[in-house]
Amino acid sequence: MTACATEFAITADGAYAARLTLGNPASPGIPVAPGTPGYGLPGNGDAWYPERWTLGGPEPYAVSLPLDQPEEPETEVLPLADGRVLISRRVADRNDFSLLYPTGPGTGQVPMGAVECRSLTILPPSPDGRCAYALVVGERSTTLWLVAGGAFGPEWIAEVPGRCSGGVWLDRTGRMLALDRERDGVVKAVAVDLERGGEVTPLLQITDESNDRLLLADADSGLLLIRSDAPGHDRLGWGVLGSLRPVRFPECLRPADCAVTPFAVQPGQVLMPESCAVALRIDGAAGSWLGVWRPADRRLAQLPAPQGWLAGSGLWTRDGVLRLPYATEAVPCGMATVVPRPEPEHEYEPDPTRLPTQTPYAPGAAESGAGRSHDPDREPDAAAHTPVMCRPVPLQQAPLTGRLDSADRP
Repeated sequence: MTACATEFAITADGAYAARLTLGNPASPGIPVAPGTPGYGLPGNGDAWYPERWTLGGPEPYAVSLPLDQPEEPETEVLPLADGRVLISRRVADRNDFSLLYPTGPGTGQVPMGAVECRSLTILPPSPDGRCAYALVVGERSTTLWLVAGGAFGPEWIAEVPGRCSGGVWLDRTGRMLALDRERDGVVKAVAVDLERGGEVTPLLQITDESNDRLLLADADSGLLLIRSDAPGHDRLGWGVLGSLRPVRFPECLRPADCAVTPFAVQPGQVLMPESCAVALRIDGAAGSWLGVWRPADRRLAQLPAPQGWLAGSGLWTRDGVLRLPYATEAVPCGMATVVPRPEPEHEYEPDPTRLPTQTPYAPGAAESGAGRSHDPDREPDAAAHTPVMCRPVPLQQAPLTGRLDSADRP
């Protein structure tokens, strides 16, 4: 769950979201949605500005947060649990931070300080919803900063040896953060303990030479979604935090001529990682559409995305309903709901040149569909699917409780 100017970020509790959008904030319905002709091309009166979505009520609604000057396309925004939106702007050789909030017809702004650096990346929303973190990558190390939620503006948290990217929260308290660290040409996911001064421990090490990245993690079940070249080339796999069983790389998660990226995991499946529903973005020659998969099913259901879907964004409810944000000229702020039905028994080989059959979506109405599935003949490293107690230890032989050598400490 990794930021660009058009990324749609959702708070951990699902109450708020934020994005940087292109349009005319004075004219509701004018903003151009991704995938729409003309998206990314400024028109008459169009400008980049932050937009906050409220998702916790019966109907979603959006509030524009423009200021006196338009934002730059590389500006990053992040929603907080109290409804304010953190904005990060590049100004010369520093990044300035402010908190934005609606004030009747205008936008309020609270300056939060700055971090001097050439480049900075905001991490995904923290589980507590109050704090926001950022990475500054240097030549040999990466600095982690607390940029919102501190007592006196941006605070230095830790320095991690190596060049880090990604950013996945491993718990619901905001203590354990996973980063993909590159050292000596090899990328491995590591865990950073924010309550122990940024102490770093290995997290993924499938083989010594493989590049092992963590894409998503669910704190309830311990399910991990991983991308690794350990099988010989980049594959999407899954494992369980606390399990000693090997990572598995299902054949159904590599449809021909398509890129598959997970973006949301169903919460609340305590001790049942195999039952967690995972939402995936599928990109092929025909465009982008939706995939739904569970480790226990060993099939990838392919479903049409709603028109105007903010591709790669969405969230699951605990009872297995997938909510997908979309924006069109007619509905500038909408949430489509999808309730995947149980998988059919027939096999299906996806065609990347054709989108799944289009199905109408209605905001607030449950949309169900069997989708299309691919039943693999073989799943590499497959093991019996049984519930696993989630302990705070990583996959394979790298224990989270074991500490790095003193020479390797940040």
